Amino acid sequence: MTNSYPLRFQPLLKRYLWGGRKLATALGKDLGPENDYGESWEISDHGDNQTIVANGPWQGVSLGALVREHGTDLLGRHYPQPCFPLLIKFLDAQQNLSLQVHPNDELAAKLIPPDNGKTEAWYVLHAEPGSVIYAGLQPGVDRKQFEQSLRTGCGAELVNQIHPQAGDCIFLRAGVVHALGRGILVAEVQQSSDVTYRLSDWKRFGPDGKPRQLHLDRGLEAVDFSLGPIIPQVPQPGESADIVRLVECDKFILDRWQITAPVALGGDERFHIVQPLFGEIRIGGNPESKALRLGDTCLLPAGLGRVTLIPEGKSAFLDVYLPLVG
Repeated sequence: MTNSYPLRFQPLLKRYLWGGRKLATALGKDLGPENDYGESWEISDHGDNQTIVANGPWQGVSLGALVREHGTDLLGRHYPQPCFPLLIKFLDAQQNLSLQVHPNDELAAKLIPPDNGKTEAWYVLHAEPGSVIYAGLQPGVDRKQFEQSLRTGCGAELVNQIHPQAGDCIFLRAGVVHALGRGILVAEVQQSSDVTYRLSDWKRFGPDGKPRQLHLDRGLEAVDFSLGPIIPQVPQPGESADIVRLVECDKFILDRWQITAPVALGGDERFHIVQPLFGEIRIGGNPESKALRLGDTCLLPAGLGRVTLIPEGKSAFLDVYLPLVG
């Protein structure tokens, strides 16, 4: 990519029956008049779901086109890739999402057309009192027991419950049974995949007045019964006092920074994705002078090199990137 620079994208807004209005009221998204906006896809190169560059010389170019035409500068040491490897979202759950599971890479590769598996992480931005995240089967639950519960009830009684608070991070490997509960707003990091198997849906009806489709056989095949209950991640010390490590796996790394003075980021031949949590952050030397704030997402290409993030007062942000290879 000639003259790499910080990239902002036009989000893809998705309406679902469990969505609401917090993408606008909390995150500043420009929504239509409807009350069921569930997801904002911030960075996406998944099939026809392409986010489009919103700023600078590459305005109007899709993320997929950048990967194909300028993959080395965009991905650095992780080039080549068939598509951008991560999908970044915000989710507003005003009702429970379905009880669901995602396949791993091996199972997803057998689909027609093939897809990636879906390992993901949720960073909780807001949680109403009493809200629940369902994550991981309770100890000792096997396939026979869980299948019987799904066919005779909803299965949720066999799933661990978390009462989240803002700042919690929930890491969900492919194969973990889970559901995001009502009243929760999260930032989501995931593999570039859109394969979800709905195991149960709270006896809910879709817009057509019929029960929504379930995927019990494929879903049960995808469940990893060796994984037990999931609890919020315990933050680990990062490379400096400004950083805590929230997730480190073979699919992505998620750090949280809290800063009061300028810091350097990048320069490691990897892209970085920055999402402010509070405060405002400017990128030194950025022709896009608008400060980043909660609700914004910025992709720093690998070819951009080391950049300076300048906070306006006390600020915090998420930093998403890929683990080292080779």
